[in-house]
Amino acid sequence: MEKFQSHSGFARTFKENKLTLGLSFPLELSSDKFQTMDLAQQMILAKQAEELGFASLFVRDSPLYDPNFGDDGVLYDPFLFLTYVAAHTNKIALGTASVVTSLRHPLHLAKSAATLDEISKQRLLFGTATGDRPIEFPAFKVEREDRAELFRESILVMRKVWKETFPKIQSQRVGLTEGDVIPKPANADIPIFGTGYSGQTIEWLADNTDGWMFYAQEANRQRELIKRWREATGTFKPFIQPLVINLSENPNAPPHPIPVKVGFTSGHKFLIDYLYALQDMGINHIILALKNGNRPVAEVIQELAEYVVPHFPARTT
Repeated sequence: MEKFQSHSGFARTFKENKLTLGLSFPLELSSDKFQTMDLAQQMILAKQAEELGFASLFVRDSPLYDPNFGDDGVLYDPFLFLTYVAAHTNKIALGTASVVTSLRHPLHLAKSAATLDEISKQRLLFGTATGDRPIEFPAFKVEREDRAELFRESILVMRKVWKETFPKIQSQRVGLTEGDVIPKPANADIPIFGTGYSGQTIEWLADNTDGWMFYAQEANRQRELIKRWREATGTFKPFIQPLVINLSENPNAPPHPIPVKVGFTSGHKFLIDYLYALQDMGINHIILALKNGNRPVAEVIQELAEYVVPHFPARTT
């Protein structure tokens, strides 16, 4: 996308027909027990990832802790946490995967995202979603059935207040007749990525977002989905996928599925081949989640950087 080639985060992460790699917070090798996230250690690892050529660092949004959901999510608010990460890094892209738009007011969202993008010097990759934890909707007094409509509203409102000065907006949650939302993004826009379908059609997402985050699935289904995405967009808009890995100390170790997760344990040689297959499929960015391992996480990041990242390097900006 030409309009975001001056956006540092987008330009570092995405190029047509190429794959780059990011990491997902928390940077800890553990099971899905509740994360404590030692901030000092997380920032050491974030700087290590930046220096070693990873394109991005992503964090999830977990508005409420639900011990019965299956995983505990992430401890900190994504905007505040990524602002802290921005202060400790210089060039790595900072992404949300993904902010729950249904539970946040669009004007608050617009201001928070624009603030983070400016503080980070245009490094925000703004992943957005409708939310999937059932307990959150009644807690916030939001009708779960409205989440698709609220998602659309959020995207359209944010785009309008980023681009226009003193806009007039009347929507389900917004009655803006006076005042303005500042700061305005440097490009009068921020790259927005939908997550899954978010209750929309591919055509709507292609017209109103700047890329698509989609979960891993069977290869032929993913390939067909990417084909449909390319046909709908008509121009390059990246396709992003998360991947859970446990990197074996044995570089030749074959893959073994990680129970309950869409991912695997393997050595780095299989991982490289697998990532090339994803690149050939049309995937532009993989967000690696490091799980279930017993090795020090700094060691795993170092091995990935030495053997895997050179095949899929971040773009220099």
